[in-house]
Amino acid sequence: MARKVMAESIQNPEENSSSTQSSPLVEDAAAESGDQPVEHKDLAQELVEMRQKAAEYHDRMLRVQAEAENLRKRAERDISNAHKYAIERFASELLQVKDSLELGLGAADADATKLQEGTELTLKILAGVLQKFAIAEIDPAGEAFDPNFHQAMTMQESAEHEPNTVISVMQKGYTLHDRLLRPAMVIVVKPPEQTTHE
Repeated sequence: MARKVMAESIQNPEENSSSTQSSPLVEDAAAESGDQPVEHKDLAQELVEMRQKAAEYHDRMLRVQAEAENLRKRAERDISNAHKYAIERFASELLQVKDSLELGLGAADADATKLQEGTELTLKILAGVLQKFAIAEIDPAGEAFDPNFHQAMTMQESAEHEPNTVISVMQKGYTLHDRLLRPAMVIVVKPPEQTTHE
């Protein structure tokens, strides 16, 4: 019996060695199985960190969107108020003109001279208000006709003035910061008609 076992071990030396020694494939598999939990742990930790960063970025984005929306609403409100109350100062200044006119009308027993003085004072107040808000008067009598600021209502011949000269202002014009509000309505000198000799 002992001889038989010995003979088998001599005939199959690889089998005996495999029972005591592991193959390279088995060693590699063991090594991988030993590293695998560490890699999984690192990936899981990295995934947690990435999720935290994603949550932080999402929170920041929501805050930025909320701030942008608040800024947009505030800008819309400011623009709306600017449109509504753009003439607030101008209107406030005009109130004194209205007060002056009402005082003039209230003086029923005033004579013509006092009414004229009151009207002149009111006009002076109004001119000051217009000047304060850069509203300038266009009164081009005696000046050359300018189609950018004047509107010719009619033309007349005149031996005393050069052609295209404004000889009369029917209605004054006005500008606001050099922008035309209303052209002056004027009468302009036309060139004299030349008579043909036969």
